[in-house]
Amino acid sequence: MQVRGSRRLLGAVVLASGLALTSCTATPDARSATPAASGDGVLRLGLLLDSTGDSQYLNDAQRAAVVLAVQQANAAGGFAGKPVELLPAEIGTDTATGARNLAKAGADAVIGTTDSSRAPKAIDVLSTAKIPLISPANASAALSTYRSGGFYFRTAAPEGAEGAALIELARHSGAKSVAILRQAGGKAEADAASASARAAGLTESGSAEFTGTAIGSAAAGAKGADAVVVIAQGDGQPILAATADAGIAGSKLLLSSGLIGHYGSALANRALEGTRAVVPGVFPTPEFQSALLEHSPGLKDLTFAAEAYDAASLAVLAAGEAKDDGGASIAAKLTGVSGGTVPGRSPMEAREKCTGLPDCLARQARGATVDYDGMSGPIAFDSHGDITTARFLEFDFGADNQPHRVGEVTVAR
Repeated sequence: MQVRGSRRLLGAVVLASGLALTSCTATPDARSATPAASGDGVLRLGLLLDSTGDSQYLNDAQRAAVVLAVQQANAAGGFAGKPVELLPAEIGTDTATGARNLAKAGADAVIGTTDSSRAPKAIDVLSTAKIPLISPANASAALSTYRSGGFYFRTAAPEGAEGAALIELARHSGAKSVAILRQAGGKAEADAASASARAAGLTESGSAEFTGTAIGSAAAGAKGADAVVVIAQGDGQPILAATADAGIAGSKLLLSSGLIGHYGSALANRALEGTRAVVPGVFPTPEFQSALLEHSPGLKDLTFAAEAYDAASLAVLAAGEAKDDGGASIAAKLTGVSGGTVPGRSPMEAREKCTGLPDCLARQARGATVDYDGMSGPIAFDSHGDITTARFLEFDFGADNQPHRVGEVTVAR
């Protein structure tokens, strides 16, 4: 994940990163294993926070959300009659050391990391220790196939889902053709957008890659399309100014989350009027906001809060279903409690849908097997530990070149 200043203005999330597929880890896959009980009777959650500098504010929302989940679990009786423990958070950029410290402290599941590029170091340490890592923020497409032995999960959507969401907007607008312009580095989103366009019956015409902010010639070649998707990781003002200069009307533009910003007078008057954009995540419900603020009154930004709450809640529910707090047992039950299907296993008895941790814990206490829908929406982990339903906030730009939240877009696979 890379944090950009525009996101703080919107309280939303932009995620993008790439990394090599190199690692070593244990086999077989923990998601489909049937491990023996290995816990000590006390469920301990760890928190691995790796945001520093300008993005350090992201730590507060994640910490507050996990604290809330632990408090709710303990209000419902804890795990096996004992309080769920939240270990002191490991904060900083030395991800491997932080992961080792949490493992030594007895963590049974760890919530983190924020930055996709730092996730492999945490996965390597924790998978060796048979401790599941559940990230509320990682978006790199490469992490779907990173070798974790089945100990890696994430409640944030892989970056490719954003491309599908942009095509969904194009389809809803009645577009019959689409051009996909991507800044070098946005391949996962562009590939997903291209595939989604084909699936939706849209003609792709004028698509191109551009380097840096040099979008002018690519934009000129895209003018004939009904909708123009622009995927970039920043530099919004020069990119969008060049797009307007190429003669593409704002009403044709569909922007990735990396281009969200309050542009105002930085662009020509009405340059973005009618432009739409998506940002991963959901707007927190008033009830969830109130619950967070009750325990963390100074909280000013809720980025990743819903996803972090869901990660912690799923760990608690997985331990409850396993009746064991061992990391391997939690990893084996996470897919099931999320509503996903475990590869190689016959479908289990019908699960009861429930929303939020207190509701699910109450049902679990009555003997039900649960299907958790969280504050970020349905989860349903797949065989890679990825969510299978991704939700995005939809923004529309007015004549003042300012974005306004107008709804949500959901893409499923």
